[in-house]
Amino acid sequence: MMSNSTMEQANNTDQRLTELEIKASFTEDLLDQLDKVIVRQQQQIDALLREVAELKAGPVRDGDITATRSLRDDLPPHF
Repeated sequence: MMSNSTMEQANNTDQRLTELEIKASFTEDLLDQLDKVIVRQQQQIDALLREVAELKAGPVRDGDITATRSLRDDLPPHF
């Protein structure tokens, strides 16, 4: 027969193990969520890099007319 202290230790160990398993499960879920965020952010960064490269590439097509952009084109109308 197990003594009370031995049973308490076994129950305490089981409880601690259960708590650790729960924490590990939540940690795995959080890691999966963070991984999805990182993938989405990398896709956004890649898209922005492509846009910047296109802007740096030079001439902008305005309909059928090819024109180079000037900084004056970006000035607000009140200037």
